[in-house]
Amino acid sequence: MRVLSSVMRLAALPLALLFATTAMATEETQLIDSINTYRSQVQRCAGQASQELPPLAADPRLVLPLNTLGDLQQALARASYPMTSVQAISLSGPRNAQSAMTALQESFCRVVLDPQFVDIGVSRADREWRIVLARQLLSARLADWQAEGQKLLETLNSARAQSRQCGAQTFAATTPLTWNATLATAAENHSRAMANHNFFDHKDRDGRTPGDRAELAGYVGQQIGENIAAGHDSARKVVDGWLTSSGHCANLMNPEFRELGAAYAVDPKSDAGIYWTAMFGTQ
Repeated sequence: MRVLSSVMRLAALPLALLFATTAMATEETQLIDSINTYRSQVQRCAGQASQELPPLAADPRLVLPLNTLGDLQQALARASYPMTSVQAISLSGPRNAQSAMTALQESFCRVVLDPQFVDIGVSRADREWRIVLARQLLSARLADWQAEGQKLLETLNSARAQSRQCGAQTFAATTPLTWNATLATAAENHSRAMANHNFFDHKDRDGRTPGDRAELAGYVGQQIGENIAAGHDSARKVVDGWLTSSGHCANLMNPEFRELGAAYAVDPKSDAGIYWTAMFGTQ
């Protein structure tokens, strides 16, 4: 709705200015998409291989004016973003999102690939850019992992009730998933392992895959799938992130899956603070 009202206010402006404003917003969005694609794949950065990371969520509170003065933490406090960690990158010179992404890869790969960050905001004025990456305080309103797992189930089923495009794949609306306690136990164990041992991967520290973990928990299924997320403190944010990633989106829209178990685990000493696992299955 904010985008729509913005277009309405711009309707009386000269056509060239309207196109320029739209192009600017598109370049900012393209940069966020490029960063998320970059994070979703293993990269070489400072001589080390990165993890496959979840997408950053675009947060309008992190879109700070380029002329913002003073402390970055104070600016986020004024924007009502209760942060635990933040990093701002300023670029001068890139003419478009592609050039800005090249500069980030060359000079700021460590920041862009830092697993502690979960939100992003991009500001741009001509060839001046500001990219703000942050993680906010976890909500104290989270219920226990079973209750939040059920919320995740409800949110996933709402998503499955609508047709959608997941990357190049088109999915029709499909049937709701039902809760499976065995899959939930396997999901809780993996979330706890990721939180306590500070890693983010479908393979656990013993090399077990999602299928291995489901079988070990006692689930005998024909098909197993798994989505994981980190840093987000609500089921809604988790699912929104998955819907922006073609592979995660395809998993949650897969009509062959019939059951779900989901859970989160928290460890304040870990990079992301909170980790989520959703295990899909078909018996």
